[in-house]
Amino acid sequence: MRSYAPAVRPAGYPEPSALTAFAGNAITVAWAELLKLRRDPVELLSRAAQPTLWLLVFGQVMARVRGMPTGGLRYLDFMAPGVLAQSALFIAIFYGVAAIWERDVGVLHKLLVTPASRAALVTGKALSASARALSQAAIVYVLAMILGIRLNLEPLHVLGVLVVIVLGASLFATLSLIIACIVKTRERVMGMGQLLTMPLFFASNAIYPISLMPGWLRVVSLINPLTYEVDALRALMVRAGASAYGIGVDVAVLTAASAVLVTIAARMFPRIIT
Repeated sequence: MRSYAPAVRPAGYPEPSALTAFAGNAITVAWAELLKLRRDPVELLSRAAQPTLWLLVFGQVMARVRGMPTGGLRYLDFMAPGVLAQSALFIAIFYGVAAIWERDVGVLHKLLVTPASRAALVTGKALSASARALSQAAIVYVLAMILGIRLNLEPLHVLGVLVVIVLGASLFATLSLIIACIVKTRERVMGMGQLLTMPLFFASNAIYPISLMPGWLRVVSLINPLTYEVDALRALMVRAGASAYGIGVDVAVLTAASAVLVTIAARMFPRIIT
């Protein structure tokens, strides 16, 4: 089993800063998590089924509906960023299940006795979920090209998409870890994930504009982080896409929400083994 203990520093080397130590520990945890994918690459392929169905079936049908106020975008162009955000959400929201499994086999006990801060451990696990979500981004981009969706492939826009996916997946993975710390069983984490996924998805602008929602649902959508993730992706991912709130606002909301959840998860993380 891979050890998470920090390497011994040679004599005479200065102590790393708190930020450097935090980043190093978080990256170490994330890298150890990603190594698991080498032993199970089928997982990535199996996750391609969901975005494929949404784009090839639901998207093709809804594209025939006239009068959908999509801001001048074709419906498939409008929907593709929402499908990408949904795919990342589905990966991240069940991430707490893996934490429960690691507790059961003793991995978390070893993590919690290392010098790494709890926030670094939580951030590392959130980053590993983000890396898995980036594999979904590659799948959605390939499907979008096949379907003729007008993607914006300028390097800065693609980089922006990757940043937004990392922020969104980290946010929801951290939320899943908090749930795992509270319910403490895989079955309950799965149940809570299923309970949250559909409301988060349908109370957002992923597959239809917020203008079509009743007033109360619009209020809910404004406090839903997925709304801001989709809004940023729509402006960055497709040509002629635009942000309703501003990409800066979208990124700020996702970053602030992630920071709050990491802080909460770091305080609760030791409870997962009790």
